[in-house]
Amino acid sequence: MSTKMNVPQLRFREFSGEWQKSELNDLIEQSSKKFNPKINNENKKCIELEHLSQGTGELLGFTYSKEQESTKNVFAVNQVLFGKLRPYLKKFLKTDFDGVCSSEIWVLNGKKVINNYLFQLVQTNKFNQIANISSGSKMPRSDWKYMAEIPFSFPSKPEQQKIASFLSSVDSKIEQLSKKKRLLEAYKKGVMQKIFSQEIRFKKDDGSEYGEWVERKLGEFIITYRLGGNYTNTEVKSNHPLIKMGNINRGKININKLEYIKKGEPVEQIDRIKYGDLFFNTRNTLDLVGKVSIWLNELPEAYYNSNLMSIKFENNFFMNYRLNSYDGIKSLRSIATGTTSVAAIYTKDLLKIKLSLPSLNEQDKIANFLTSIDTKIAQVNTQLNATKQFKKALLQKMFV
Repeated sequence: MSTKMNVPQLRFREFSGEWQKSELNDLIEQSSKKFNPKINNENKKCIELEHLSQGTGELLGFTYSKEQESTKNVFAVNQVLFGKLRPYLKKFLKTDFDGVCSSEIWVLNGKKVINNYLFQLVQTNKFNQIANISSGSKMPRSDWKYMAEIPFSFPSKPEQQKIASFLSSVDSKIEQLSKKKRLLEAYKKGVMQKIFSQEIRFKKDDGSEYGEWVERKLGEFIITYRLGGNYTNTEVKSNHPLIKMGNINRGKININKLEYIKKGEPVEQIDRIKYGDLFFNTRNTLDLVGKVSIWLNELPEAYYNSNLMSIKFENNFFMNYRLNSYDGIKSLRSIATGTTSVAAIYTKDLLKIKLSLPSLNEQDKIANFLTSIDTKIAQVNTQLNATKQFKKALLQKMFV
């Protein structure tokens, strides 16, 4: 009878033999050094849980200890932080400066493993699974006493360094793509502000200028508008996905979470969504009502319900950008009525909104230009997601 070797599925050629095994408490230690801002006058950089991104190892910002009152944990350069509160959020960081952090964040240091390897270890499925066997239900926290006794396999220091270096190169690629995506999104936001404030104007193909923009009521240039059907929605999958208010983001439709029209229920073909259909969210919370998105064939077939209004203009692609511009959103928010949790925008008010618009030919040029930026953002996002999946697969295969 053969026994399973204690080796990873994916390994560098120069290494062989089984990995060792020790309880987690023998591999790493949790720092217990504290900092009390009430009695310590030093003003240190302070990391709170909200400063740690979910699942990326990225630092989103920091505050300073003089602005805090509660006791903090002390960390040093190259130590590993892990958020013990709500561990399912997967908040971790390898530090590049000395500072203090929330008491809800563990400060970890390697004993039998180097810290660069430890940073990758806290991202593995095994570490996160045991971190989520927590005490408490409303505010779950990882239990160090429990985790400390769990055995973990680990390689020699040279192999640890090789694994850490390789995975760090993948992290660098993810960071580069994330930065590129952020820069493109910021560029798009900035250029939209300039276009819709008319600081930037497009010209005709012959180099001549288009005419002045004209302020018009929305009702004057809407071709048609209608609400979707009243359908019984369910999470049980059917042949008829149903797009609802929760699927409408600003400018784009999100299909990460779908519901469906109940099997056997009659479906009206007029409610079937077509490429380029523009949707307006008539009901939601006060902050979210009035979102506008365009359908880009995210699914082969889908329908929309009565909380969404389909609006048709001469150029839906342009109007998607126009209604999602700064003054477009401001205008929509100004006519929302209701409470913080339940609000609506009524058709009679929507039709009275005034917006400045260019000629149809200039609308085409603006829509094409902004669409080209969106295409670049989507391409980078595809690369980013693929690289993240690659990293996830490596963590599965390179650790025991």
